[in-house]
Amino acid sequence: MKVQKSFDGEKNGTVYVVPTPIGNLEDITYRALKVLKSVAVIAAEDTRNTRKLLNHFDISTRLVSYHEHNKKSREKELLEHLENGETIAIVSDAGMPSISDPGYELVQAAIDIEQPVVVLPGANAALCALVGSGLPADEFLFYGFLPRKKKEKTAELERLQSVKATLLFYESPFRLKDTIKDIREKFGNRRAVAARELTKKFEEYARGTLEELLDWSNERELKGELCLVVEGTEASGLQKDDLWWSHLSVSEHVSHYIRDENLTSKEAIKQAALDRNMAKRDVYQAYHVDQ
Repeated sequence: MKVQKSFDGEKNGTVYVVPTPIGNLEDITYRALKVLKSVAVIAAEDTRNTRKLLNHFDISTRLVSYHEHNKKSREKELLEHLENGETIAIVSDAGMPSISDPGYELVQAAIDIEQPVVVLPGANAALCALVGSGLPADEFLFYGFLPRKKKEKTAELERLQSVKATLLFYESPFRLKDTIKDIREKFGNRRAVAARELTKKFEEYARGTLEELLDWSNERELKGELCLVVEGTEASGLQKDDLWWSHLSVSEHVSHYIRDENLTSKEAIKQAALDRNMAKRDVYQAYHVDQ
C-alpha cells in the first residue's frame, strides 16, 4: 500500500492533472492558471488547441504533445522531469484528462515511481450534462463512447440494460441517431437527455424519451460531440407494454432479429431471451414450434 501526502516535500516532482474549459474560457480556475504558469512542462493532447488557451492567458510554459499515438514514447521524458524534482502538468483538449482522454497511463506511471499526483477540480462535460438533465444524479455510471462496431456495441448495451444507475454516454453527431436507436431497442423507451454545446453560446438540452430524442435528432444537423444521459432501469419503471417488442410473439421476436438485424438464429434466440428475461431453451422451443 502507498500513501501519498500531496504537499509534503517541496523538492518532489509532481504531476498536476489540470482540467481545461469545455467551451467557455471563463471556466478556467485561478489555481489552474497558476499551475500552468509554474510547471516545467505541459503535456497536451493537442498542442495546437492548448497553445490557443495558453496564448489567451499569456502563458509561455513549454508545451509538448501527449496523445494516444505517442504516449508511450513521451512518458519516459515526462518521468525524467519528475525524477529531477520538476513539476509537470497534463491537460486534454477540453475537460478532465483521463476521462475519455489520455492521462491515465501517465498518472499510473508516476504512482509507480512514487511521485505525487495532484488533481485540480474543474470543467467536465458529463457531470454538467447529468446535473442539467434533471434525471436522478444520486447514482450514475459514466461510460463514455460506445464501441463503433455493431456487434461490440450490442454486447455493451446488453451488459448495461439492467443497470439501475443513470447512464452517461459521449457520442459524435454522426453516430448519435444510430446510438439512440440502438439504446431504444435494448433498453425500451426510457427518459433521456441529449446535451450539446455545453457552456457555449448555443448550449442546448433536449429532454424527453428516447423516441422523442430520435425524432429531434432526425430534424436537424447536429455539430460537436454530445452527452447522452439515459435513466437507469429502476428509475424507468418500464412495464412490458412499454417495450418495443411487446406486441410480438416469441417467434416473431426472434424472426425480427434474423430478418432485420442479420443475426443468426442462435444469436437471435439469445438476444430475444435477454430482452424477455427468458431461458434460451424456452425461446428456442417457442421459435421452432412456430416454424
